[in-house]
Amino acid sequence: MSRPTIAAVARAAGVSVASVSRVLNGLPATEEMAKRVQRAVAELGYVPDSRARSLKVGRTFQLTLAVADVGNPVYVTMMRAVEEVVSAAGYRLVVTTTGPDVVDEVALVRGMARGYADGLVISPLRVDDDLIKSIQECDVPVVVAGNVPAKAGVDTVRANSPKGILLAVEHLLTTHRHKVAFINGPVDTVPGTARAKGFTDAMKANSLQPVAQVEAEDFTFAAGRKAGGELLDHSTDLDAVIAANDLLAVGVMHELAARGLRVPDDVAVIGMDDSELAEQTFPPLTSVNLGSAERGRRAAELLLARIEDDTRTPRRIVVQPSLSVRRSS
Repeated sequence: MSRPTIAAVARAAGVSVASVSRVLNGLPATEEMAKRVQRAVAELGYVPDSRARSLKVGRTFQLTLAVADVGNPVYVTMMRAVEEVVSAAGYRLVVTTTGPDVVDEVALVRGMARGYADGLVISPLRVDDDLIKSIQECDVPVVVAGNVPAKAGVDTVRANSPKGILLAVEHLLTTHRHKVAFINGPVDTVPGTARAKGFTDAMKANSLQPVAQVEAEDFTFAAGRKAGGELLDHSTDLDAVIAANDLLAVGVMHELAARGLRVPDDVAVIGMDDSELAEQTFPPLTSVNLGSAERGRRAAELLLARIEDDTRTPRRIVVQPSLSVRRSS
C-alpha cells in the first residue's frame, strides 16, 4: 500500500496543497480549514516526510545534547528539561556521551559539521583552548551548559557552585557542626575547580579550618566510596562531610555505614546537585540544588533563539542554588 501524500490530504480536505502545508507547519489558518486538514490527515494516516522537509528548509530538526556521563542522575534531569523545550518547538533531541576527556569533547563539536543536527548543547567536564576554538568555529549554534571564559563569546548557562557550598557550610553551622571535610571530584574539571574554591572561601568566610580535603578519582559512587575510606583512614575527628555531587556523597555514606558510623548522628553528609538519588538514600540526603532542570531549560531556549538569529549578542546566565535539607544533616 502506497504512503499517503500531502496532495492526497489536500484532495480529501478540499483545500490546496499550500493550505495543508500551512496547517501542518503551524502557520495561521482559519479554524474551519485546520479542522478539515486534521480530519483528512487522521483518515488517511498521513505522516509528514521529515527528510523532504529537512531538504526544503535546510534543517534536520534534530538537536544534540552532549554530557560527560548519561548515567549521572543530574544529566538525566537536565536531559528531560532540554527535551521538553525542544520537542515543543518541533525538534527531536539526540543525547550523546563525551566521557571525561576534552579531546573527545573537541571531536564531538567538530563532528557537528557532518550535518546530523541543527545545534548543540554541551556540558563539558573539562575545558581548554581547543574546545573553545572548536565551539567558536562550529558550523551549527552551540550553547555551553557550564562555565567557559567570557572572552569565548558563546552562550552559556552555569550554576553558582561556590554559593551552593556556602549554603551547605552555613547549614552545618546551624546544626553545630564545625569539623567539616570536603570530598571533591578531579580538580582539573570545571565543577571540581569551582567547588574547591567555593569550599575554601566558605570555610574562610565562617572562620573555620577544614578537617581535610580529598580529591576523588571521578564524580562516581565508587570514587566516593574510595575517597571516603581515604578520608576516614586519616581523619577521625570530623562531624560533617560535604561532597561535590550526590554520587560521591552516597559513596561516602556507604563507607561510613561499613565502619559502623551513623548518618547524621556521628557524621552529617551533604551532597550537591539534589538529583533524584538524594531522596532514594537512607537517610535521605541533604543536597545543594544547582538547578539542573532550570539550566537545561535555559540552555535549550538559548539554542533555539540562536538558531533563529545567529547575530544575537551572546548571553551568560547564572542559575542560583538552594539547599534541600533532609535527614542526612
